[in-house]
Amino acid sequence: MHRVHVAVGILNQTPFAWEENERNIRAAIREARRRGASMLCLPELCITGYGCDDMFQSAGLQERAWEVLERVAAEETEGMVVSLGLPLELRGAVYNCAALCVDGQVVGLVAKRFLAGDGIHYEPRWFKAWPRGVVTHVERRGRRIPIGDLAFDLSGLLVGFEICEDAWVAARPGARLSTQGIDVIFNPSASHFAFGKQAVRRQIVVEGSRAFGVTYLYANLLGNEAGRAVYDGGGIIASAGSPIAETTRFSFAPVQVVDAVADVDFTRLQRARSASFAPDVEGGDEDIVRVEFEVPRVGPAAFERIELSDYGKEEAFGRIIALALFDYLRKSRAQGYVVSLSGGADSAACACLVRMMVDLAVQELGLEGAKERLGHVAALEGAGDAAAMTKALLTTAYQATRNSGDVTRGAARAVAEAVGADHHELDVDALVERYVGMIGEALGRELSWERDDLTLQNIQARVRGPSVWMLANVRRQILMATSNRSEAAVGYATMDGDTCGGISPIAGIDKAFLRQWLRWLEEEGVAGIGPVPALEAVNAQQPTAELRPQAEGQTDEGDLMPYPLLDAIERVAIRDKKMPDEAYAILRAEQPEIAPAQLRAWVDKFYRLWCRNQWKRERYAPSFHVDDKNLDPKTWCRFPILSGGYALELRELEESAGAGSDGA
Repeated sequence: MHRVHVAVGILNQTPFAWEENERNIRAAIREARRRGASMLCLPELCITGYGCDDMFQSAGLQERAWEVLERVAAEETEGMVVSLGLPLELRGAVYNCAALCVDGQVVGLVAKRFLAGDGIHYEPRWFKAWPRGVVTHVERRGRRIPIGDLAFDLSGLLVGFEICEDAWVAARPGARLSTQGIDVIFNPSASHFAFGKQAVRRQIVVEGSRAFGVTYLYANLLGNEAGRAVYDGGGIIASAGSPIAETTRFSFAPVQVVDAVADVDFTRLQRARSASFAPDVEGGDEDIVRVEFEVPRVGPAAFERIELSDYGKEEAFGRIIALALFDYLRKSRAQGYVVSLSGGADSAACACLVRMMVDLAVQELGLEGAKERLGHVAALEGAGDAAAMTKALLTTAYQATRNSGDVTRGAARAVAEAVGADHHELDVDALVERYVGMIGEALGRELSWERDDLTLQNIQARVRGPSVWMLANVRRQILMATSNRSEAAVGYATMDGDTCGGISPIAGIDKAFLRQWLRWLEEEGVAGIGPVPALEAVNAQQPTAELRPQAEGQTDEGDLMPYPLLDAIERVAIRDKKMPDEAYAILRAEQPEIAPAQLRAWVDKFYRLWCRNQWKRERYAPSFHVDDKNLDPKTWCRFPILSGGYALELRELEESAGAGSDGA
C-alpha cells in the first residue's frame, strides 16, 4: 500500500515583510509536520508576497528572497517535501517560480507558464512566461539547480506543478504531467476573492484530480495582502475526483494548514482503468528531476468525500470586507477608522463593517487573540469586550446643515449606538454660510439655488471634509470614503466631500446590492453574530444626498435613474464594452417595461456622465475587489480622462428614435 500524508498551507503575507512572511512560512511547515504530513504546498510567491508590483524587478528583493528560501529549506524541511514561491532572474528576465525543497535542499524550480494579465492581475509587466518543455539551470552558491517546465521523481513518487493561472487555461500543464505518470500536483496560487469564485476553484481542483488521476494540492493566500486585492484562503486537497480536505475561508489567523492522507495506489489504479489514458512512452525524461528521497508512507486512513458548503453572497461580502479592514488596520498600523455618518445607506454600511470586523475577529481568535493581532493600537489595552474594542476603533460624526433632517440625524445616532461607535454630532451650517457669503462677495452677487444649484450642494459636502479629517488626524485613525461603485460610475459624488478618505471599502460594490445587503443585515446578519435591527431607520429611507432644501424632496434616483437600471447599464457598457446603441438594444430586451424614450434618455445620461467623470475615479481612495465589475482605473478598468465622449454614437442613438426603429 502506498499512502502519503499531504497538506496545504494558507498564509497571510505582506509584500517584502521579510520577517513576518518567513515566520508564517515556518509556522505552516511546523504545523504540517506536527500533523504528520510529509508533503506541503504553500501559496504562490509566498516568500516575497504576491503584491510586490514593480519591486519584483529589484535585484535586491530577488536576492533576499533566495536567502530566505535557502535558510527555510535547510532549517525546516528535513524529512519533508515543501514548495515555496519566489521571483527569480535568469538571463535578463524575471520568472514567477515555485521552488521544491526536499529534505533540507532546494532540488529544482518550476517557472510559471501562463501569466495572469486580466482584471486586477498584471503579471506580464513583471514576469516572462516560461516556454513549454524547456529546462535549464541556475547557478546559486556554487550549485547548479534545474529550472523550467519540470517534474520531480522522489524515489518513485512523481510530483508536478500548476501555478495558479496554469490551471485556469485550456491547455493546462496538468494534462501533459498526467501522461508522465504524475502522482501529486502542487498548485501554489494567489487567487483573490470574487463572489462565487471558490466553487470555480473547487471545480478546477477536483476535476484536475479526476482527469489527471492524481492527488491535487491547492494552496492560496489569505487576507488583505497589499491594499486592494483580498484573499479568502480556501485551500483544497482533492484525490481521484473527490475533495478530501479544505481550509475554512475568511480567517483572521496568520496561518492555516489542512491535511489528508492520499492513496497513491488508488489514483494510479484510476488512471490505469481509463481507456482514454495515453501515457507518453516515447518522450525522454530530461524534464524529470530525480531526487534520492522516499516520501514516508503511512498506514490506512479513511478516504471519504467531504461535504462542502459556501456562504451566501451577503455573508461572503461582510466577511471579506471585515477581513480586508482588519488587515488594512493591522498592516498600516493605524489606530482605527473614522466614518462621516450621514444617516444614509453608504456610511451606515461602513460603520457596520467595522463592527463586523471586530465581532468576527473576536469570534475566531478570542478577545485577547484579536487584541494581540492589533497590538499596535494602544487604546485596546483595557478593552474588555467587542463593544469596548469597537468604541476604541471606530469614530463617527453626523454633520448637519440646515438641509439635514431629523430622520437622518436619528438614523445616524441609532446606527452609531448599535455598533458601539464613539459618536459625535457637529453643526457645520455656519461654515457653509461663511463660504457662500465669501464667494458671493467676491462675485458681487448672491448665490442662489436657481442659478448655483450644484455649487451650493457641493460646498455642503466639502465643508464636512475638514472636520472628519481632523478627527482622523487627532486620533491617528483612517478616514473612510463612503462612495459606492454606482456613484463612481456616473460621478455622483463630491470630490473632497464624500470622497474624502484613505480607504473606500464599498467602492467595489453597486448601490442596489448594498441596499440589499443592509436589509439582510437588519433581518439576519452574519452567522453567530446576528442582525442589526437599528438599520431599519436607514433602510426605510429613499437614498438621498440631502444637499438641497428639504422642500425639494431630493433623492439619489431622482437625480440619476433607478439604481438597478444604472447598474445594468454599467454592466453592458463598461464590463461588456458595448456601444450606446448596443446597450440600449440589450436593455430594451431585458427590461421591456421601461418606456423606450425614457430608457434611451437614461442610457444617454449614463454614457455622458461616465466619460465626464473619469477624472474623479482616478482620484478615489483605494477600494477592495469583490467581483468582475470593479471601476478602479489603477488596477482594473482603464479609461481615458479625455475622450470623444461617445458623441457620434449618442447622436446616432438619438437619431434612431426619430427613425422609429424600436416603435417608440
